[in-house]
Amino acid sequence: MARNVIVAQSGGPSPVINSSLRGIIETCRRFPETFGKVYGGWHGIEGVLKEELLDLSAQPEEEVALLRTTPAAGSVGTCRYKLKDHQEKDMARILEVLRAHDIGYFFYIGGNDSQHTAFRVSELAREHGLDVTAVGVPKTIDNDVGDNAFKLIDHTPGYGSVARYWSHIVQNADEENRGSSPADPVLVLQAMGRKIGYIPAAARLADPNREIPLQIYLAESGVTLEEMADKVNDQVSRDGRCIVVVSEGFDAGSLGEVRDSFGHTSFGSSQQSVFQVVVNYLNSVGLNARGKARGQVMGTDQRDTAIYASTVDLDEAFRVGQKAVDIAMNDGNGWMATILREQGIIYNVSYNKVPLEKVALSERTFPEEWIAENRVDVTDAFLDYVRPLVGEDWVSVPVINGRQRFTRFLPVFAAKKLKTYEPEAG
Repeated sequence: MARNVIVAQSGGPSPVINSSLRGIIETCRRFPETFGKVYGGWHGIEGVLKEELLDLSAQPEEEVALLRTTPAAGSVGTCRYKLKDHQEKDMARILEVLRAHDIGYFFYIGGNDSQHTAFRVSELAREHGLDVTAVGVPKTIDNDVGDNAFKLIDHTPGYGSVARYWSHIVQNADEENRGSSPADPVLVLQAMGRKIGYIPAAARLADPNREIPLQIYLAESGVTLEEMADKVNDQVSRDGRCIVVVSEGFDAGSLGEVRDSFGHTSFGSSQQSVFQVVVNYLNSVGLNARGKARGQVMGTDQRDTAIYASTVDLDEAFRVGQKAVDIAMNDGNGWMATILREQGIIYNVSYNKVPLEKVALSERTFPEEWIAENRVDVTDAFLDYVRPLVGEDWVSVPVINGRQRFTRFLPVFAAKKLKTYEPEAG
């Protein structure tokens, strides 16, 4: 007997998150004897708590297909609502919603905290004898889910696209800096990455032969502002200019941090940005050249721009969504779909599963051996790891009358069967 499905997503979006959503929807449609209605939790677990379930089975096939090149999370929404163990009312409400809508399958797309939510739902089902299969689907541009041995997951969907973004942004910034360096010899670009350096590290893809005067400061670099100024001025003395890519998590002192509901620092909302502190400091101590340092912070375009999506990333995100459905059908409750890299010089991956309890709230670190000895670069071993993920060609985004054509789902929601509820954490 077919049972209904809820798929939802949380945390920061990515250019390929909807490709995983598409993989789940289209694969569920292939097995009508197993999967009934497919609902989207409107804005993640918050939508489940509020019983706001978008009917994805009622959506036209062409809108579902367009998810491949629809970036960010506008199709079903996302949230930053953390499901904590002490929130007993929320737990009871989730069970109530699952029962009311005959939900047999729950898929949750996201990073570390999202996998914890999937794990809690899987445990709730076990504890209360509810026939619900919960499966996690990995997603995060930070690439911080899993372990440092890369045995749980090699990389997360979303990372390949943000790596491609930085490869291209730095190439273009270098062209601009070549011309403007007499007036603006130092250009500082701030990259996302609260605690981990995978995103700024990808800037090296723009210059694998190290011909650009490029310095990369990861959150893990351990370099002080004073040491940075010395290194930048050494570069300026040699080349007349320097491009600095700095992680938003680089230790530049107090920024007046603002935290999101997950407890993570929200650098985009904080009183100061790292790049501005760096620019101000470099200009205060002076440069070994005429002109000033200037900079800019790259914002949410790192994770919401379709044109920078990696075709490799898009395909893998789709397949990991398909794999999640396969796991639900054949392996049961409490798993996360995963991507593992095959050995050998030819890049290839396989799709498998890992227990949710092993990845829930997991947090890998950037390998120390991939940080160059000078602390302002990464090694060729890192480039070997990241290069296959960014693909070759530009993604083809449908355009109508000069505007990108993204998925626009019909606002068809499941009829509510329960009393109105406000999530416990507000």
